[in-house]
Amino acid sequence: MTYDSSIDSTPKATDSQESEAPQTSRLRFHGHGDEIVIIDNKKYFRHELMEAFAGTLNPGLAPYPKHQFGNASAVGLASFAMTTFVLGLYTAGAQGVKITNVVVGLTFFYGGVVQFLAGVWEMVIGNTFAATAFVSYGSFWLSYGAIFVESFGIAKAYADDPVQMGNAVGFFLLGWAVFTFIMLLLTLKSTVMFIALFLTLDMAFILLAVANMTGSASVTKAGGIFCVITACCGWYCAFAGVATKQNSYFIANPIQVPVFG
Repeated sequence: MTYDSSIDSTPKATDSQESEAPQTSRLRFHGHGDEIVIIDNKKYFRHELMEAFAGTLNPGLAPYPKHQFGNASAVGLASFAMTTFVLGLYTAGAQGVKITNVVVGLTFFYGGVVQFLAGVWEMVIGNTFAATAFVSYGSFWLSYGAIFVESFGIAKAYADDPVQMGNAVGFFLLGWAVFTFIMLLLTLKSTVMFIALFLTLDMAFILLAVANMTGSASVTKAGGIFCVITACCGWYCAFAGVATKQNSYFIANPIQVPVFG
């Protein structure tokens, strides 16, 4: 519901106050306590807008979608968390597992396809951030899983040079670390758990990239541990996106990060 000026009892901003706000700014505030928000020259009451919330992968104030759909971010987060958790345990060396091929099914069908479809759904409802994240990370899992499938011939191409294989995988993971850092920068006005999700994921990518290029077992284990931590953050955010007072005794209360400037 958009703001109707005919029912506003809030003192209007003066012309000088209006002129102080950059006209190119997408987001502006007015009224007592900044309860009126202007987004793309449209006015809303603050309580009518979606707050920054990891459960819907929404990093800032935004109008609710015009059409009411299910929360695709919840299943996207759950698929991401599950796949990252299993691979993280393998990488950390839990229970002595050294062959990681069991995770291939998850990388293709849950972490890959399901997360990719969640991103497409988020694009339909206008959540560009969530769409970019889910489509990208869904594609990551599909491409990562392909390394372990013999018919793709990826591992076979490096059979005679394992060092080059390690460096190649390291560069692959390093690229994803750069992308994750960019996404991290877009969460700094959101919530503590939202930021933690991308921060720990970025650390995991960096550590695993270094581990593949150096062959360090300790760095590999550290990368796996960060994957597990990331998965826990993802599951928390998925729970936050599904839990309501109608279906759960426990509700995730987001801790908002103060916005400066």
